[in-house]
Amino acid sequence: MNLRLGLRVAGRWLKRRLPTTLFGRSLLIIVLPVVVMQIAVTYIFFDAHWQTVTSRLSEGLAGDVAWAVESYRDDPSPQAFARLAGRAEASMSLSIALQPGRELPLKRRFSPFAPVDRSLQKALSERLDDPFWFDTTRYPAYVDIRVKVPGGVMRILAPRDRAFATQGHIFVLWMAVATLLLTAVSILFIRNQVRAIEHLAEAADAFGRGLDAPAFKPHGAREVRLAASAFLAMRLRIQRHIDQRTALLASVSHDLRTPLTRLKLELALAEPGKRTAGMKRDLAEMEHMIDEYLAFARGEGGEAVETAPLRALVDEVVEGARRAGAQVAVEIDPELTARVRPNALKRALSNLVMNAAAHAERIVVAAAPRPQGGVEITIDDDGPGIPEAQYEEAFKAFARLDEARNQNAKGVGLGLAIARDVARGHGGEVTLDRSPLGGLRAVVRLPG
Repeated sequence: MNLRLGLRVAGRWLKRRLPTTLFGRSLLIIVLPVVVMQIAVTYIFFDAHWQTVTSRLSEGLAGDVAWAVESYRDDPSPQAFARLAGRAEASMSLSIALQPGRELPLKRRFSPFAPVDRSLQKALSERLDDPFWFDTTRYPAYVDIRVKVPGGVMRILAPRDRAFATQGHIFVLWMAVATLLLTAVSILFIRNQVRAIEHLAEAADAFGRGLDAPAFKPHGAREVRLAASAFLAMRLRIQRHIDQRTALLASVSHDLRTPLTRLKLELALAEPGKRTAGMKRDLAEMEHMIDEYLAFARGEGGEAVETAPLRALVDEVVEGARRAGAQVAVEIDPELTARVRPNALKRALSNLVMNAAAHAERIVVAAAPRPQGGVEITIDDDGPGIPEAQYEEAFKAFARLDEARNQNAKGVGLGLAIARDVARGHGGEVTLDRSPLGGLRAVVRLPG
């Protein structure tokens, strides 16, 4: 049980640290095995070849050093030492010098590459009985070996290639270059594939916000091209459906307006009375419903996006609420702007403000930049509000929350639905919350 829990925790920890993007994960899938393989090959090379060769070379050098020390012990005369040094120089490429009265150094600098020192240390320890000291870092081309002998110290300078294999770093360099080259090729290839998916995502996002992406063409891997072609076909079908729905409702609206106009004309010529006044109210409500249905079906996708000053746009919206008798305060910086479809946003804000005006006496409209970019517009009122459990229900088309708020008799339950549709068409969102004024707060968030 503990093992299973530990594996689960380790899996969650690893998952949090893995790349989240397709580019990062694809690169990890391709590069990680290459790097692991290169490390394994390098390790095997050093373990099976380089260390073996270095050990043999170190053992050979240690044998030559031991021979020189033993030869000096057999005959420590200056003439014999001179012959010894000459023979070592000619036959073994060793430079031997005697330092009378000297002692071995107390400290030794260690090589950054530890296997070099370990191999030579082991070989000298096996061949020499006398104290010794060596340094593989002081001279680039030589190894400095010193052995304690009677009367002083024998110093031996040996070429580095006699102590260990000097070409190992070339192999490591080639492995590193190969890894970098494969990684660069992988990055270029994966980036090209991911870019096709990014373009598809951008085109889908633009279509969702009512924008067009005429330059988008399927490219990339076959699967990505298939997905892009499916998206283009889906976009065409959806656009055709929207056009058909808009044309249908426009036709219905036109057909209904004709008899409505005749009825309004007949009522205008009829004798005034309670019955005719009621019929006029019914006709006005029917006309309002037709306008709402048509606006909901048509949307505002054909309008161009532009940078608009929010204060001027909101001032136009609140005029209608003020004429209806509501007290509306606007708290927006005149310099604040946003990339929006002005008419669409005005319609959305008008629905929210008029909805508030129908149920409250005081309304406050404010706007401010968002830290992550874009703007946030809030509409607060002091009305009865809506229960939190019904916030999402209020956004459904044709929803009428009579028990929560005294619904306007002319309403058809499309105001909030249209507002959210417009906000989402901009790539934003509309949410509801409790207002500091005691009523309902509508929050419109728009991207930058």
